[in-house]
Amino acid sequence: MNVPNMLSTLRVLMVPLMLVFLLVESLENPLMALIVFSLASITDFLDGYIARKYHLITKIGKLIDPLADKILTAAAFIALTYLGRINPWIVIAIVSREFVVSIFRAIAASDGKVIAASIWGKFKTVTQMATIMVILLIMSFPRTLGGYEVIGQILAWFTLGLTLLSAVDYVVKNIEVLKE
Repeated sequence: MNVPNMLSTLRVLMVPLMLVFLLVESLENPLMALIVFSLASITDFLDGYIARKYHLITKIGKLIDPLADKILTAAAFIALTYLGRINPWIVIAIVSREFVVSIFRAIAASDGKVIAASIWGKFKTVTQMATIMVILLIMSFPRTLGGYEVIGQILAWFTLGLTLLSAVDYVVKNIEVLKE
């Protein structure tokens, strides 16, 4: 397993730790959850950078990287919904998009094809991660940032729009997967 794929795997392994800091009452610490989530998000940038720079792009990497992103962001969004920090409808739509894309990827993979992420998918991921970070930051400093919760909600709705746009782009560009 090469370094980019190890970084993607590490991102998945950081998810339970983030969830512990968000959801376990005795260990609840949104700032630590923010730190863990941010470090996990950085691995997303690093694995792509290293893979491209050192020509370490692999078929498994094209599959595991977006899957790791989906696990990280879906877990965070679901936890934030549980905590009442984000509208459940937004999260349902975002997670549904991830299932649709995963189904497309699975169908393509069954035919020996790998579908890499598009630029819209990359923007979507960055926006989702930024939205989660902003919400966690506001949760971390409720006395000073508590009045800014509306910013997190606006970002969440913007993220939903971008997520849906990326879903349409993905389906349009890869519709032939369903035709075969």
